[in-house]
Amino acid sequence: MNLLAIDTSTDTLFVAVQRGDAIWQHSGPGAQQSSAQLLPAIRQLMKEAGLSFAQLDAIAFGRGPGSFTGLRTACAITQGLAFAAKVPVLPVDSLLTVAEEARHLHGCTEVEAVLDARMHEVYHAAFCYVDGQWIEPEDFGLCAPEALQAAAGHAVAGNAQPVYPELLAPEARHVHAMPTATAMLRLAPALLAKGCAVPAEEALPRYIRDKVAKTTAEREAEKAAAAAASEAAS
Repeated sequence: MNLLAIDTSTDTLFVAVQRGDAIWQHSGPGAQQSSAQLLPAIRQLMKEAGLSFAQLDAIAFGRGPGSFTGLRTACAITQGLAFAAKVPVLPVDSLLTVAEEARHLHGCTEVEAVLDARMHEVYHAAFCYVDGQWIEPEDFGLCAPEALQAAAGHAVAGNAQPVYPELLAPEARHVHAMPTATAMLRLAPALLAKGCAVPAEEALPRYIRDKVAKTTAEREAEKAAAAAASEAAS
């Protein structure tokens, strides 16, 4: 299977390309730098893998929750690449990706995935790994770090504990895990088998907070990112 995976939902940018059983990966500064860093990183990994965009089976992207700017960048570039290459896209929840990374790195099978939402809040969701697949909650939550209540036996995984070390579920086991692109690659086969792939125009973010109105500059930046991605894939 040939896949491209990207996540810009946090302050770290993750990109990975899979060709058969081989994987190439990149990580670097995200947040405001995502739009400038993402396309060059994608081009470099695709070159190293010897793949054209048209050879991809799908483009997986972290749809959030997470940084508004980062999610918009990921969606715009994913749409541009997918439209030009005529390949489907695979939206992957960033909290699910955190849970998978916690399983892979730390052996966790019961995970309260938590990401820093800033403004003294965290995104969170509980996941259980049963019979080789993740059981997901019906919805994700947003709360103050001191209000998080992790179920007994669940490890708290993500990037929020260093930000709120004394507030976030102090009695729970904590492990560091990020929504990496390689974790998305591990999740992709099961998600594709479940029919989660969608057309390029449905590469949309998942917001937990009320949607923030886009500024004119943000809309123009999204258009530019999509245009650049389309040109890169053609």
